[in-house]
Amino acid sequence: MVQLHDARRLHYDVRLEVDGVLKSWAVPRGPSLDPTVKRLAVFTTDHELEYAGFEGVHPDSQYGSGAVIVWDAGVFTNLTRDKQHKPIPAAEAIENGHIKFRLHGIKLNGAWAFSKTGEDWLMVKVRDAEAAPDLDLTVSEPRSVLSGLTIEEMAASV
Repeated sequence: MVQLHDARRLHYDVRLEVDGVLKSWAVPRGPSLDPTVKRLAVFTTDHELEYAGFEGVHPDSQYGSGAVIVWDAGVFTNLTRDKQHKPIPAAEAIENGHIKFRLHGIKLNGAWAFSKTGEDWLMVKVRDAEAAPDLDLTVSEPRSVLSGLTIEEMAASV
């Protein structure tokens, strides 16, 4: 799932359920459908599964303050393989600094990869049938898949 979070800076929290927790990356500019675009992704603390459906406005809290909407929801399939094409478990792939996955979401579909580069990570769209270099879903699809609200409407709701 992907949450749009207006904390100190607006960013998209991309979360993959792995071994009973949500592994999380903050992606300031959001996921891109263009395979030539590399998006900064900052690996953050694991979140509890119950957080997956959260929408609202956080006061100062352990997860950061500000409005949150569920921008996209769905499931993912781990596509990570070793050199012999054997599957690598998602937790191990993340620990190794590279996970390739397919999203089956309401907005995002297709394959992406998170790759660690020094302290940070990059999120890159894999070249596949769902790649769409001319489409920016962060602009064309600003609303929550749960409530239908924009991040601005959520912030104003309190």
